[in-house]
Parts: sequence; structure tokens; C-alpha cells
Amino acid sequence: MNDQLFHSILELADDHLILGHRLSELCGHAPTLEEDLSLPNLGLDLLGVAGSLYSFASQLDNNSRSDDQLAFGRLEREYKSCLLLEKPNEHFGYTMLKQLYFSIFMEMFWKNSLKSNNETIVGIAGKSVKEIAYHIRHSGEWIIRLGDGTEESHNRMLEAINELHPYTDELFYMSKSSRDCFQKGYLPDRREFRDSWKIRIESIFE
Repeated sequence: MNDQLFHSILELADDHLILGHRLSELCGHAPTLEEDLSLPNLGLDLLGVAGSLYSFASQLDNNSRSDDQLAFGRLEREYKSCLLLEKPNEHFGYTMLKQLYFSIFMEMFWKNSLKSNNETIVGIAGKSVKEIAYHIRHSGEWIIRLGDGTEESHNRMLEAINELHPYTDELFYMSKSSRDCFQKGYLPDRREFRDSWKIRIESIFE
């Protein structure tokens, strides 16, 4: 087993699984009927990517555990997801902001992963980068709409930014396994597109 690649793929899979399930919590509870349909679809996109990643991780683990066992059969402390994605949906602004932060990051991550020397990663990246563009557009439009809306919606967005933005540093953290995978040409260096991510986020805030 390629131990470092296995752990790096689990990191990505856990991120997608957790955020996908956080979005699913709003099924039947979104502020509009359109969002009641949109949010579960965004969640399904994320869960689909998670499934592909867990399947790949299972192969790297010589199929000693199935993709379902990797997704649901570990203790809570064994999950590698970013804390940002675990944060609860305090209100709709929190949900959209988490989605925007993660989607812009993952678009950059997947685009850089298209140059991977691992064919499975290239395949997952190619499919994912097409889906993530809609996630960015959807969440970005809501951030602007809420930020430029009523005084209450504006203040709630500021509240969400103040609460969630400090957690975005973890998106760019390079674990030992991710550093090893970068050195071997499997996955990109997350730190290299931090400035570009910040510019994209700031342009939407402005």
C-alpha cells in the first residue's frame, strides 16, 4: 500500500463527505423551494466525489476495507476533515459561506491535480472540476445577495465571516502525507494557490 497517498486521499474524501452531509441537513429546511432542491443536489455532488475517493482509498488499502467501511466504519477521531466543514449550519449565510470557501479552494486544487502523474486522480479531478464551477456560482451569488440585502442579512453575513474565516487556514495545511504526495507528483501543494484563493474571495466580498 502507498501509505502516504492513502492518507491524503482519505483527507479529501472526509472533507467531501462531511460537507455533503452538512448540506443534506437543510433538505426540507432551506429558505426557498428552489434552495430545497439545489442544496441536496450540491450535497450529492460532494458525496459522489467522496465515493470515488473512498473507492480509490480502498484500492490503495488492498481492499482490506470497503469504501463504505472507510466512510462510515471509523471512530470519529479518525476522520481527517477540516474543522471549517464540520461547523454547523447556524443560518443560511453560514451554509453558503462554507460552500464558497471550500468550492473555490477545491476548484484550484482539482485544476492543479489534472497534472498529477496518477491516472485515477486525474480522472476524479476532471469530473470534479466541472461540477465545482456551479457550486462557486451558486454560493457566490448568494453571498452577494445577502451581503447587499437588508441590514439584517448584511450583519448576518458579517457574523458568518467573522466566525468562519479563521478556520480557512486549515484548507492550506500540508500534512506529512500531503507533502509526500506533492513530492511524488500525485497531488498539488495547497500552499501555492493560497494567494489566488484570497483574491477570488475578496473580489466576491467587494
